[in-house]
Amino acid sequence: MNILVSVDLSDASNQVIEAARGIADLTGASIYVLHVIESDPEVIVYGKKPEVTQDRIAKKFPLEHKGVSTLAAKLQDEGLDAEPWLALGPGVAATLKEAEALEVGLIVVGTHGHGAVYDVLIGSYSAGLIRKSKLPVLVVPIPRPRKNQS
Repeated sequence: MNILVSVDLSDASNQVIEAARGIADLTGASIYVLHVIESDPEVIVYGKKPEVTQDRIAKKFPLEHKGVSTLAAKLQDEGLDAEPWLALGPGVAATLKEAEALEVGLIVVGTHGHGAVYDVLIGSYSAGLIRKSKLPVLVVPIPRPRKNQS
């Protein structure tokens, strides 16, 4: 089984990675650490192997590539099979497309708990995955930082 871990490269990504690591430890699953870049798909090379596309995306978005590579390397250092992965396009659609292409059995994602108003106005990535995915989706709750109450 493969696990797709979708991260936004914020500090919360470590918590999402840890949840996936726990499952991979128990199951022996391979992990793809995915970051979706909502960008023009101009660097996609249609009809080529996915590795070629990954190389081109990595060159065009070096900071994002470094971020997912660092997270994947941490898992590799712990003896897990992990690979960094970048995708371009609308978040939910791009994630589901990659999940299908990579033949994963589980998607792991975090939620920042922005609140109902944010979700109505902006939309919720994790809720979109839950609604549209044919695969199980594990949502890791990420608490909002508390404001200093002085």
